[in-house]
Amino acid sequence: MTTHTPTTPEQLLEKLTALGIEATTINHPAVYTVEESKAHRGDLPGAHTKNLFLRNKKGKMWLLVCLEDRKIDIKLLGKALEAGKLSFGSAARLMEFLGIEPGSVSPFSAINDREGQVKVVLDTQMMTQSPINAHPLTNTMTTAITPTDLVRFLESIDHAPEELDMNNLAELATKAE
Repeated sequence: MTTHTPTTPEQLLEKLTALGIEATTINHPAVYTVEESKAHRGDLPGAHTKNLFLRNKKGKMWLLVCLEDRKIDIKLLGKALEAGKLSFGSAARLMEFLGIEPGSVSPFSAINDREGQVKVVLDTQMMTQSPINAHPLTNTMTTAITPTDLVRFLESIDHAPEELDMNNLAELATKAE
């Protein structure tokens, strides 16, 4: 693995601008949980995300981006993704592969996975809402972007996302068996 300096929030926002993507960013106190985010964001419209950095026993990794209030059954998710048993990636792994600290995980952090080792999975229901709000590599800011532009950004960094119908995890897990 090669080590590299993680992208800064400013560099990320410059990348969005260079792609012609309109994004609105606000500053706020650091937040580490969905509850803290709700307390600080005020009336910010759109979908707000919960982001899970996951791995399996074989070392494969996923970044799940879903609606903030989504309840996730990790066992069913592992089956639906055909990943086997999933667990949360450590803070060290998070820094190594996504270049961020816990609390700052978002779909934008895929920009630091320059070797394409983390698969991005987006909640199908989240993708029907606009804008989508996510941290731009720091938990002291929130950036709003359209679902179409989020996909365009991810494709531009060679992380074409997979969409997963989180409302039907049990059905998807059964089909995968």
